[in-house]
Amino acid sequence: MEGGGTPPETLKEERQSGCVPPTSLEGNSLKKSNWGFLFTGIVGGTLVVVYAVATPFITPAFRRICLPFVPATAKQIENVVKMLRCRRGPLVDVGSGDGRIVIAAAKEGFTAVGYELNPWLVWYSRYCARREGVQASARFYISDLWKVTFSQYSNVVVFGVPQMMLQLEKKLELELEDEARVIACRFPFPHWTPAQVTGEGIDTVWAYDASSFRRSKKRP
Repeated sequence: MEGGGTPPETLKEERQSGCVPPTSLEGNSLKKSNWGFLFTGIVGGTLVVVYAVATPFITPAFRRICLPFVPATAKQIENVVKMLRCRRGPLVDVGSGDGRIVIAAAKEGFTAVGYELNPWLVWYSRYCARREGVQASARFYISDLWKVTFSQYSNVVVFGVPQMMLQLEKKLELELEDEARVIACRFPFPHWTPAQVTGEGIDTVWAYDASSFRRSKKRP
């Protein structure tokens, strides 16, 4: 047939059979539908990722004792290391955050462990320890500090908040050996008398010897 196109006989047969070729309008509608599904999938996937990443950082605010992640300053780390001079034995960082205290202690020759409830921070800390070459002596675990026993540690570092210090004070009094040392950053313990204090403002660090706070507790 001259001029091209579909012969009338073919169109008639297609109409009778119900098989009509899609028009350009139907094609555009199909493309829009596909883009809609793709966009919905991208948005949904992004929300899932954001939820998975953000939840460990947000949920501490809903616990009875809120212990948010606040990175240690370089001066705080320096002051902690200063309080550890001439010390020996295993070290634990209670709420180790991004792991810098544990890594700094490992570089000073300590076998150091960090307990942290946020899995993203634990994985990041492990990566940093490997990058710094101290992964053998700097270890990190996902755990609630209230479920950990500290009796095997000679040095305890705490980045706490005022609401938890009294409860943690009682826990450490029961579990630590007399030769242990507790180093508190940002907030002191309510009843203990520090053996040493260094730093100013938010960089202040208090060092407590277990033999001293046990002895003071036994006094009438």
